[in-house]
Formats: sequence, structure tokens, C-alpha cells
Amino acid sequence: MPVYTAPTDDVMFLLNDVFRIERHNNVAGFGDATPDVVEAILVEAGKLCAEVLTPLNRIGDIQGCTRHEDGRVTTPEGFKGAYDQLVAGGWVGLSAPTEFGGQGLPGTLTVIINEFMASANLAFSMYSGLVQGAVAAILTHGSDEQKRKFLPKMIEGVWAGTMNLTEPQCGTDLGLLRTKAVKQADGSYKISGTKIFISGGEQDLTSNIIHLVLARIEGAPEGTRGISLFIVPKVMVNDDGTLGERNGVVCGSIEHKMGIHGNSTCVMNYDNATGYLIGQENRGLNAMFVMMNEARLGVGVQGLALSEVAYQNAVIYAKERLQGRALTGPKFPDKPADPIIVHPDVRRTLLSIRAFNEAARALTIQTALYGDLAQRSQDAKEKQHADDMMGLLTPVVKGVLTDTGFANAVNAQQMFGGHGYISETGVEQFVRDARIPMIYEGANGIQALDLVGRKLPKDGGRAVMAFFAEVQGFVNAHKADETMKPIVQPLDASLGHLQAATMWFMNNAMKNPDNAGAGASDYMHMFGLVALGLMWGRIALAVKEKLAEGTASAGASLDAQALKNKLIVARFFGEKMLPETAAQLKRIEAGAGSVMEMAEGGF
Repeated sequence: MPVYTAPTDDVMFLLNDVFRIERHNNVAGFGDATPDVVEAILVEAGKLCAEVLTPLNRIGDIQGCTRHEDGRVTTPEGFKGAYDQLVAGGWVGLSAPTEFGGQGLPGTLTVIINEFMASANLAFSMYSGLVQGAVAAILTHGSDEQKRKFLPKMIEGVWAGTMNLTEPQCGTDLGLLRTKAVKQADGSYKISGTKIFISGGEQDLTSNIIHLVLARIEGAPEGTRGISLFIVPKVMVNDDGTLGERNGVVCGSIEHKMGIHGNSTCVMNYDNATGYLIGQENRGLNAMFVMMNEARLGVGVQGLALSEVAYQNAVIYAKERLQGRALTGPKFPDKPADPIIVHPDVRRTLLSIRAFNEAARALTIQTALYGDLAQRSQDAKEKQHADDMMGLLTPVVKGVLTDTGFANAVNAQQMFGGHGYISETGVEQFVRDARIPMIYEGANGIQALDLVGRKLPKDGGRAVMAFFAEVQGFVNAHKADETMKPIVQPLDASLGHLQAATMWFMNNAMKNPDNAGAGASDYMHMFGLVALGLMWGRIALAVKEKLAEGTASAGASLDAQALKNKLIVARFFGEKMLPETAAQLKRIEAGAGSVMEMAEGGF
């Protein structure tokens, strides 16, 4: 049976020593997030994940969800009790505004805890994660009345939330959307249509579900310009906040899928359901993008989360499994064979996963901090920069972390040999569960196109130029430092590759847009490697400073050896992983010729 330990000490090191979040104490919510408070929160979250959610992961995978004849859905055994604990602990509203019942702490803490929960039980974590995105959309675009009516119960966690975009005939291309909305005399709308792949569309965990639904108002323009966003509650809410009659929305079926069996992925049928417009007519995508951006960061975290739990279990197995002898002679002569951790290729595999995990965790925290500053900072310049960087990094976090997270789950499974392919060890579930984050919330090819086609040229390239300047500034500041050279020198080379690829797109994508499309995925992953390399640079610098002080990190329990180990992993990342950017540049510069030349019939 798989186990999981939340990486609390690593997170505290990142918060206190790498990012020094006390610098943001003048920003709303950060002043209350003292190291002692944050550590206490993370320790309790880790206990909940290890003791309650992890044991339910296998149960949820085996049992799945059950749809009944009347459209009700029953979640796996133990999920309801675990969700009640989540609500009782105030975890859902940790970062929500206090005026609606939240605790007002930085959203960064919620992102961190979402990683813990997704490692422990991805299917379960999605129920509460979607609430947070729905809350963000209503907070940003909802009316005062809508906020008063829906947010307190959602933030408390007793009502859930969903995001309804996809239809049988349209996924990414929402311009093909058919769900219709008919305006009523009282200002409400009647919503009719079918939505598919709706995570948590029906369940028995909460007394109500607040669906956010994209639909086209009668007479609205075709395409994406005619889409509006609506609140459609499962159960109508009276003016005094009590629940009324059941609305005209029902789960038609549950999808039978590869993984995340414990989450109810539903076909939702809307039959003259009462809905309420959020924001302006025909501006629904603007409102939904608030939820989508939040969700895309959350999905990126899921890729990291599954990579982390797969790594933890692979390391345990590699230290226990006896197989063969070390190439340089027996390391455990008293045993019939050495544990496989002695073999170089096993170590290479495990170090590759770990090098990704630690840097990816830093990158998600950095991106979440940008999100907090973009929403909460009172400094206009800081706010704009944070918003720029959040927008630039979101497709990178979503695409790179989920692609690599899945690959790492497969590589962790490989450590188990044949035992990794059978169900009893649990590692094959990580592989199946890790597959969906690459697809939902915009498949990763779309993330790459978003990065290259929208984010690079946005505002005249302001965000990407700021990112390049940040990396180059770090390199210039530390390239003469012997301790830092193993990560800084390869980072400098990889930055050069990324800048060259960017210039190549500028010179070749306008005359042939297929050149951008053909190289977009390589570019996204190149960008990800540089971003992760910068994170390793910052981690290595913090380690150097802590070792010079002769003390472990404040608020954490990383001893000197644990800190030195980070320098080893940083060097491994520089030597073994960053050089991939050279190959990515070559592939980008090859252009779209061989990609597009063959006629469709040749495939």
C-alpha cells in the first residue's frame, strides 16, 4: 500500500529562506502568515493527507462513484467523512476573504496544501479545488447580491462549485458551444443544454452545488463573442439563504475513465434550469478565465503532486529491493544482493524525478506568490509585474509540470519492475491518475500555443523581456561564485538557447505561422527548464547562505546534510537536465517543413 509524507520542511525552507515571504508582510493576509502559523497549518494539513486521505486513495480507485436512477451520485466509502473533516477544519476557505467567512491568508498557502492533497488523493482533492476556482470567479465578476447569496456557504465548504465548459461537439473551441440561455421577466435565465466531463458535477458530499455554466443567450453573436457565464445552483437558494426546490439540472451519466475514479466526472443535462448572469452579456469567457487560470495553476500542481508521491514510494522500494550487485563490487556483502539504489541508472532516474520535484515546487510557489501580489498588492508597479509574470508562467506551469509529472510517474513505476504493473503496489494508479492533468483545463498543446502565440507578444513582449532580465541578472550576479557555477553556467547557456528560440519565432513565425505551431511544445518545455533552472539557482543560493550561517532553516528541520544534498541535486539538474535545451533549440529551428509537408492521406 502506498504511503505519503507531506514535504513540510522543504516548503518551509522555500517560503522562509528562498522566497523570504516576510518581505510581503505589508500585503493583505501576509502579516498573519508568520512562520509559526504557517508551519502549524502545513503540519496539520500533512497529517490530514497522510492519515485520512492517503488510505482512501486506493478505495476510491477501486469503488469509483455510483450514479443512481434518479441522478444522484454516491462517492466512494469514506469520502463523505473525510470531506466533513475538511469543512470542519476550515481548509476550503483558508485564503478566501474574511468578509465572506474565509481566513484571508495568502492564496499561496492554499496552493501548497492543494499539492499535499493531490499527492495523497487526487480524485478527492478535486472536489474542494473546484470550489476555490468558482469562488474566485464570483468574487471577481459577481454582483454584490450574488456574492452575499452564494459565497459564504461555498467558502465554508458546505456547498461545492463546478466549471461547465465542454460539450459533446466542442472542447477547446468554445465558439461551437450550443447550450442556450433564454432571458426571463425577472432577470433570470432558463438554461438548456448538455455539458460533458464535468468534474464533481454531482456528489453526496455537499448539500448544494453551484454550477458555473457557459451558454449563449438567444440572439447572441456566433463564436466566442456571444458566450455568457451563468450561476446555476443544483438547488435553488431562497433570499434568506435556505435551500428551496431542486433546479432543472441533473447528472445524466458518469464517465468511465482511465483514472481519478473517486471523482465523479459527469454528463450534466440542463433542462430549463434557472440561472443568473455573471458580469455582462456576451462577456462570459472573460469571467470564466478567472476560474480557468486558477484551475490551470491547480492542475500544474497536480502534475507535481503525483510526481512527488510516486517518487517517495519509488525511493522506499529502491532501498528495500535486493537485485544484483553494484558495478564496483558488493555494497552490502552480508546480504544475498545489493538494494537497487546502488545502481547508477536507478539513481539517475530517481535524481531526475527529485530534481524536477524540488524546482517545480519552488516554481509553483513563485507563481502563486505572483498571483497573490497581483490581487492584493497596493503597489501599482509590483501589481503589474506580478500580473505579467503570472500570465506568462501559467501555461508553462500547467503544461510542463503535468507532462513531466506523468513521465516521472512512469519512471517511478519502472523502479518497481513487474511489481509496478500490478495493482497491489498502488504505483500504477499514480500513472493512470497522472494522465488526466495533461489533458483537462486545456490540453498541453494548447498551453504551448498560448505561450507562443499570446503570452510572448502580449504588451510588446513586456513579460518575457522581464523574465529574461531576471534570469540574466541572477546569472551575472553569481557566475563568478564557485559554489554556484554548477547551476549558473548551464543556466546561462540554456537562457541563450531560449532567447535564440524566441528570436527565431519573431523572424519566422509571421511569414509562416506553422513554424510557431511546430515548435511551440519544444519552446514551452525549454522555457520550463530555464524557469526550473532559475529556481535551482535560488535554492542553491539560499543553501549556501544557510550553511555559511551554520544553522538550519528557520521554521524547518533541514540539517546541514539535507542542505548539502540540495547542492548535489542542483548540480545534477545543471549537468543532466538543462543541456536538453540545446536539442530543443535545434528542433525549433528546423521549422515546420517536415511537419506539414505530407498530405493528409499519407498519415
